[in-house]
Amino acid sequence: MKGFIRKATLILMLLALPVIATAEVVNINKADAQTLASELKGIGASKAEAIIRFRQEHGSFTSLDQLTLVPGVGDKLLSRLRPMLSLGSD
Repeated sequence: MKGFIRKATLILMLLALPVIATAEVVNINKADAQTLASELKGIGASKAEAIIRFRQEHGSFTSLDQLTLVPGVGDKLLSRLRPMLSLGSD
């Protein structure tokens, strides 16, 4: 029984790997509101618009930590989203 559970767990992990590997990284300095809202769980239309507004008023983000200055984005949400976020190269 132990061997079956191990094999089943391994198979499930291998099946999930492509889904994990294809997760898109979102450039918060380039993405539009629709992309932010659709690609980032926990970012709806209003938070996406707030991110865009902050970016327009203050310029490009230079640190992911700056996202916590956007109303509605706290430390907990940022820590969950951090692996999916990028500042871009330019």
